[in-house]
Amino acid sequence: MQCPHCHKNSSRVVDSRPTENGQVIRRRRECEKCGYRYTTFERIEQTPLLVVKNNGNREEFNREKVLKGIIRSAEKRPVSMDSMKTIVDNVESKIRAMGENEIPSQSIGEYVMKELVNVDEIAYIRFASVYRQFKDMTVFYNELKEVLDNDHQKSQKNNGE
Repeated sequence: MQCPHCHKNSSRVVDSRPTENGQVIRRRRECEKCGYRYTTFERIEQTPLLVVKNNGNREEFNREKVLKGIIRSAEKRPVSMDSMKTIVDNVESKIRAMGENEIPSQSIGEYVMKELVNVDEIAYIRFASVYRQFKDMTVFYNELKEVLDNDHQKSQKNNGE
């Protein structure tokens, strides 16, 4: 590894630790020539994942784009950034586990909604309203009713009814 300070190709690893759920290794290095310490990150190189949009266009999967959509839907809600990043991690893991190089954008949205409904129902409704493009109040009401019915079923299971 080349030192960013003196550009010598001789360094030693001082400390290593896993980050990002074990997907990345963070290494503290020290240049053997000048003693400068710096950090490097080692991660698995993954094949590009293409998202097939509704209009047929393809673009590379972008974690930041998914995260921004979740942030918008959770604005002014008690949802931590860690929770939102975990949703993105889970969605990306599910997509990559499929083993496909292309994924429809609808699938990504569905995965996000499945995760988001368990974190914050209001954020879920906000995300769903944009993602599903509610045309009128009836569609909105039906989605809201489904969330309320699921919530009612969960509370009955928890109360032992």
